[in-house]
Amino acid sequence: MEKYRKGSRQGSADFSSSITSPDFETGWVHKDEDQGNFFHRTWDGFKRDPNRLVSPKGVVGADGKVFDAEAAAHATADSPLHRSLKGRHLQMIAIGGSIGTGLFVGSGKALATGGPASLLIAFSLIGIMLYCTVHALGEMAVAFPVAGSFSAYSTRFLDPAWGFAMGWNYALQWLVVLPLEVVAASITIDYWGSPISNAVWVTIFLFVIIAINLFGVKGYAEAEFIFAIVKVIAVIGFIILGIVLDIGGGPDGSYIGGQYWLYPGAFHNGFKGLCSVFVTASFAFAGTELVGLAAAETANPRKSLPTAVKQVFWRICLFYIVSLTLVGLLVPYTDHRLIGASSDYDAHASPFVIAIANAGIQVLDSVMNVVIMIAVLSVGNSSVYGSSRTLAALAEQKQAPKIFAYIDKRGRPLVAIIFASSLGLLAYVAASPNQDAAFTWMVALSGLSSIFTWGSICLSHIRFRKAWKMQGHSLDELAFLSQAGVIGSWLGFALNCLVLVAQFWTGFAPVGYAGNTTSENVQNFFQAYLAAPIVLAFYIPYKLYYKTPFMRCVDMDLLTGMRELNLVELLAEERAEQAAWPKWKRAYKFLC
Repeated sequence: MEKYRKGSRQGSADFSSSITSPDFETGWVHKDEDQGNFFHRTWDGFKRDPNRLVSPKGVVGADGKVFDAEAAAHATADSPLHRSLKGRHLQMIAIGGSIGTGLFVGSGKALATGGPASLLIAFSLIGIMLYCTVHALGEMAVAFPVAGSFSAYSTRFLDPAWGFAMGWNYALQWLVVLPLEVVAASITIDYWGSPISNAVWVTIFLFVIIAINLFGVKGYAEAEFIFAIVKVIAVIGFIILGIVLDIGGGPDGSYIGGQYWLYPGAFHNGFKGLCSVFVTASFAFAGTELVGLAAAETANPRKSLPTAVKQVFWRICLFYIVSLTLVGLLVPYTDHRLIGASSDYDAHASPFVIAIANAGIQVLDSVMNVVIMIAVLSVGNSSVYGSSRTLAALAEQKQAPKIFAYIDKRGRPLVAIIFASSLGLLAYVAASPNQDAAFTWMVALSGLSSIFTWGSICLSHIRFRKAWKMQGHSLDELAFLSQAGVIGSWLGFALNCLVLVAQFWTGFAPVGYAGNTTSENVQNFFQAYLAAPIVLAFYIPYKLYYKTPFMRCVDMDLLTGMRELNLVELLAEERAEQAAWPKWKRAYKFLC
């Protein structure tokens, strides 16, 4: 009967949506026995919940000050969003969340541009960067579970104007990804020479993605759980198959070994080829940060998030480094199919598909194309989730139209979901003759967005740690510590800056630029670097208009937004329990 205490609003969104007003004679809250039929309950679920906010009271806002002067304990007592994500959801989002066309198809273009050695070096360096970045994000997300976007960390620890720019940067990134991925899914159907119009497939895929997200965070999580399992099984299967093929276990029994590293060679296009792959690799990891985005909708982020964050390391090593090593061994960078793609989503240009086709194995290439289609739908699904939560959080901080803060009784940012989904209608451009130009510029919009997001996460973590120490706190008070520490955040920030420099160079003077006209070179530069001026266009006017301060360490609010009220006592009990674990269990928990 604890839930039914007088005046209590504790419990999940499902509980809160199934109770009526209090019985003032008894003072107890009763369940409504006349809830009505299924249609009535469904319709009622779409109504606004006036007590539900995306950003908890006390979250730092646009002017660098808290919305409410209440203490952090009272400010975060109510759930900002429906906390229904379980540990298994976070773990599969972490393991398979960003495995998509960047790995399955984009790696082919990268292989053709830089060669197998450049492919391996670039993905390894970006993997190190992401390892540092995700651990920094995990530390802050466990301490301050924030819904919507990573702009809240930039607002709180860097500059409110930069937080505004990062919020809209992240929202735009995901808003344009939905139509791109829906079109990409329809393109994968062309692999089988389907006579059905792409517009039909666009309609089907768009319906599926929107329906999944209207089921709320639980629908998104369950779908991603299934998608991630399929992708993980596919990559592991390819790794096993790749090893067998390389050592001569294919149908023709020929041994391949490392001959393609000797001829045509390990590198292509020299240092510029490496820098071009460096940029491509960073795009392939986009979406890794979704683990942190889901923290505020997790039942117990202090328990679930650290495990998910640690597993990012294994995903980088196993699914990216190992699989791409095999790709470089099985497919020469001179293979004409790598550069003959009709788009970035053409399965014919996937080195995974090419490796299987070269071995003469029937049917498996079609299976891999199905996996690519599922990966594309997975990213499209994530795009609606990421953009809707970001827009809702920006609206709560008065940095976006207030209507986007509409949260229904089932904990869904309904208006933001509808808006993000409506942009998916741009996918019908796929049936028009202008599709190439339209989608090239949409890709340019989202191109560098992830780099700015990751760099801001690292810098926010550096500033957070400095403020934490300056205000007299010890690291023992934090539930989760980044394994890479502040040094890792500096390394991650530096590598993000290097990617920006590399992208500027390869955008200004790409491989083969001497044969292009001036207008083609100018167009190539803006397609590669369009995200940078857009970020500045959000930041500079906002900074000048609101005159926002750069946050000083002594002024940073390090209390509001923390979910646990007796964290020090809880951590002391847990650490005492962990000290009694055997060595193998401590080693396992450190790694996983």
